[in-house]
Amino acid sequence: MNHESHWINTYQHLCRTEKPVQSPIIGITGNFGSKGCELAPGYYQSVFQGGATPLVIPPLEDIGDIETILERVDGLVFSGGGDLNPLLLGEEPSPELHSICPQRDLKELLLLRMALDRQMPMLCICRGIQLLAAATGGHLYQDIPTESKPCGKPIKHSQEADRSCATHTIELKEGSLLRKLFQKERIAVNSFHHQAVSEVGADFRITAQSADGIIEGIESKIHPSVIGVQWHPECFILNGDRCMMPLFKWLAHEAGDYAAARRLHTSILSLDTHCDTPMLFDQHIRFNERDDRTKVDLHKMQEGRLDAAILAAYLPQKGLDEASLNEATRYCNQLLDEIEEQIGRCPQTELASTPDELYRLKSYGIKAIMKGIENGYAIGRNIENLIHFRQRGVVYMTLCHNGDNLICDSASKTEHTHNGLSPFGREVVHEMNRIGMMVDLSHAGEKTFWDVLETSSLPVVCSHSSCQALCQHPRNLTDEQLKALAQQGGVCQITFYPGFLREEGKGTATIEDALLHLKHAIDVAGIEHVGIGSDFDGDGGVPGLNDASQLINLTRRLQQDFSYEEIQAIWGGNFLRVMKQVQQASQQ
Repeated sequence: MNHESHWINTYQHLCRTEKPVQSPIIGITGNFGSKGCELAPGYYQSVFQGGATPLVIPPLEDIGDIETILERVDGLVFSGGGDLNPLLLGEEPSPELHSICPQRDLKELLLLRMALDRQMPMLCICRGIQLLAAATGGHLYQDIPTESKPCGKPIKHSQEADRSCATHTIELKEGSLLRKLFQKERIAVNSFHHQAVSEVGADFRITAQSADGIIEGIESKIHPSVIGVQWHPECFILNGDRCMMPLFKWLAHEAGDYAAARRLHTSILSLDTHCDTPMLFDQHIRFNERDDRTKVDLHKMQEGRLDAAILAAYLPQKGLDEASLNEATRYCNQLLDEIEEQIGRCPQTELASTPDELYRLKSYGIKAIMKGIENGYAIGRNIENLIHFRQRGVVYMTLCHNGDNLICDSASKTEHTHNGLSPFGREVVHEMNRIGMMVDLSHAGEKTFWDVLETSSLPVVCSHSSCQALCQHPRNLTDEQLKALAQQGGVCQITFYPGFLREEGKGTATIEDALLHLKHAIDVAGIEHVGIGSDFDGDGGVPGLNDASQLINLTRRLQQDFSYEEIQAIWGGNFLRVMKQVQQASQQ
């Protein structure tokens, strides 16, 4: 055969073939050998057979390349290889330590940690599971035979048989993802290691063990798509054995789902309508730095694909004497100053006060911050303070917090001072309508709620509330309130505060509870009247939705049940519709 005509014919055939649907891209970390980057064929063949496109990630020279890589791939496989350098784990080397790979260790620890921050799907194999444990607070045996304490008779953990041959069995824990994938209690695996995970970090659980108790599988409690395995599942495909394909098909599916959520976020505007982060600014927080003390900062917004957030100037309810009222107004101005200062030092964020400004900033790839006030206590007795705060860009004000104030009765710690909205409170609502500031009824008592709906000429919002039908708490909205809010054109923003999602003593609230409240509110009020107000940094946050970086997990779940248009409405469209209506009414 003429080789030239063969490749030309092949090229022409490919050009005539209908292009397949783009498969997710799985990055595979390459090993490092005598000739540089190298990778056993089982890795990329297994990824390809699983339904994804493999992309080899060489040992990185520049740490700055990590972010670029994470933007290009939809999932990761951390491959096997040499021992981890114990110095990176704060330990001295054991005499039995084998060769380490300094070209890989530090860079892969950083890559893995940053991928976790982005909630990226991952399969971590052999060295990979050890890397995963080391990066998340776990510990390792440098040498299994000399350091581990076997449960029963020790077994051999480094076989001499062919790599595609299984040589021992492992138990898959009940309720684990591994058990679900393989549909078996026990599977046979291969074994090429002398290091192992000795202890997992708090955010992980052990899901597979060998007969002598060595940890063979771990899964994340808070990241939806992270598995670590001690054996080498990629080797079996080289002998035509597809027994490990459930792992790679799972990874391809999760990566595809993750990629779809990221694509969705490129075209919608996502808004979290209530974050209490300014409460923490006095701890020398910097909004442009990733800080574990806060749940919302620039980095977490970028990782979770959150475009905009309303930062609330929160005021606890205190005395109603003149000195206390004046101090409340002063303190509110101080918090608004701090918001402006923080965002002014953060070149990738800007302040905004209208929906149009949010969309403009989104088009430039800039994160947007709006200002809100939590507790009408801030205005004291002076209704002109409302004009002042609106001129400062405040888009909404909750009429109260916990405890009655001069405006209204609260849902919590109330003494039913006014039996709902006070006469002064009615003036406040009218003035907020006039100047284009949204009335926020989160924290308001039920009688206050009904009085405000009767008083306001414009739709009102609940920036961070949930459903009383699912969790009996006075802060939550009844179905009657949800219906009335919708009939008036308003919105309820579901919050992630654990105590508003699940009643005390009934277990730990999770992302599943947040979804139940969201769907219930949609069923009662309609898809046009529900959104997201996390209450992050105000004690909001549950496993799976614990900070802004994890918000993409919510999108991944939403896209299973809702259309693009519906997700767009939930993620800010509904709230911004009300904001625009309120602001435009003030200009007429």
